[in-house]
Amino acid sequence: MALFSRRSKKPAESSPESVVDDAAATDAVEDAADDASSAGAAAETAEDADASPAVSISVSSYGGLGSAPAAPRPAAAEDPVAEAPTRLPRMGGREWMRTAPAQTETVPGLRDNVLLRDALGRVGDAPASQALLDVARQLMQGHVFLRVKGDARTLLAEGKPLPLGVANLGDRTFALAYSSGAALQASLKADGDSDTSAMGQPVLTVLQHVFASNHDGIVLDPASTPSRAVLPAELLKRAVEQADPELTVKTLLAAERTPEVSGQIAEALTHVPLWVAAGLAEGGAPGLAEGRTADGERFLEVYSHPLEVAVMGRGDNAVPITAAQLARALRSDEEINGVVVDPAGPWIRLTRDELAPVLALAE
Repeated sequence: MALFSRRSKKPAESSPESVVDDAAATDAVEDAADDASSAGAAAETAEDADASPAVSISVSSYGGLGSAPAAPRPAAAEDPVAEAPTRLPRMGGREWMRTAPAQTETVPGLRDNVLLRDALGRVGDAPASQALLDVARQLMQGHVFLRVKGDARTLLAEGKPLPLGVANLGDRTFALAYSSGAALQASLKADGDSDTSAMGQPVLTVLQHVFASNHDGIVLDPASTPSRAVLPAELLKRAVEQADPELTVKTLLAAERTPEVSGQIAEALTHVPLWVAAGLAEGGAPGLAEGRTADGERFLEVYSHPLEVAVMGRGDNAVPITAAQLARALRSDEEINGVVVDPAGPWIRLTRDELAPVLALAE
């Protein structure tokens, strides 16, 4: 199997008559059909386009990332303040996901999609539908690898269509994609087909090809049990429809944290699709989720995609919000110190000073 990474500027064509059949992928489809349906339902539940984002965050915001249930009260508490519910910082809640893992090449020359690879590695550590939502959100950045029957480089040079790998289950067809060189090697070992090659393609290019080919979904890392997943086309189409076409924020969060990243994300927030997490605060009042630091600073949770809200697992609704609405919300409550973007991780906190491009929209 020849392994190389080549990103073309146009989607790779595929020939439906010539495919790489993968028995492991077929097994994955059979095993994961119900889980994929549950994940799609969970994602839809998190979306609430009709909910109004114009709730008063100054009076009804509630603890999100960085908050914990009320601390148990000492038996002999005499101070009446101790009778009130308190929120304590959730120390290190998702600190391990603050930044993306370091880039790796499990096969020399093939740069892994580490966020996607690691999300697949967590399949089995959480309820199936939640794990698949985690995989789906981490799919929305970077690249994936495809297996091609024959030498992809030669086929491209000759202008021929690329016969991409698929798995067939009855009358359903699923495209195959891989998060890493190691996943490619596992697939090669499973089927023994050495007359294949690999190429890296941007995620959205691959998904658009899946839709254009009328595939029923995508199988990720099919031979890497249990670290594999099946994502149905319905979930993927919805995800792409709601995504920033450039995946700007997610791409910046996945990259190395240079001194320029905060400013780049703040600028991006002025023009990309945004969501907030709406739920019920204490007492049943509607509110928007916020995170709190150990020293009590408050950061409104802002999301780059509804999947980022759904994966938090709190039952919140993802409510779209414009940059101008976000600016007015922050202006209305000077005690909010800034925003935390995509708190499920990789995430970043932006202070009011760093949010100057956003706040300027309220002037």
